[in-house]
Amino acid sequence: MRARIMLRSKIHRARVTAADRNYEGSITLDPELMEAAGILPLEQVHVLDIDNGARLETYVIPGERGSGAVEMNGAAARLIQTGDTIIVLSYALVPEEALEGHEATLVLLGEGNRVKEVRRVGVGEKP
Repeated sequence: MRARIMLRSKIHRARVTAADRNYEGSITLDPELMEAAGILPLEQVHVLDIDNGARLETYVIPGERGSGAVEMNGAAARLIQTGDTIIVLSYALVPEEALEGHEATLVLLGEGNRVKEVRRVGVGEKP
């Protein structure tokens, strides 16, 4: 089977609410953000820091529902600090024959890490 790694979801412009270097590791997200983006607990994500250019891979753990939590834990907290603006990306392995129908979910955030808009974007469309 030939397949490509494609964007599955994106949480855009989240503001980091905490950074704890002494935690085991991962990123903590408000479950409302996870659900909007279709991200599951323990799922691998890429985190991109808009402020300093840092990029890393980690996994997601759910925080308190409705809190707007976006917390960097463990080693990631050395690269991404409280107050930084980030993008959280998840990917999927998509068989080439399914690429035409593939869509990514884009979750745009507003003040307090609240969901402002959710869009679906297909291959060939501008996000």
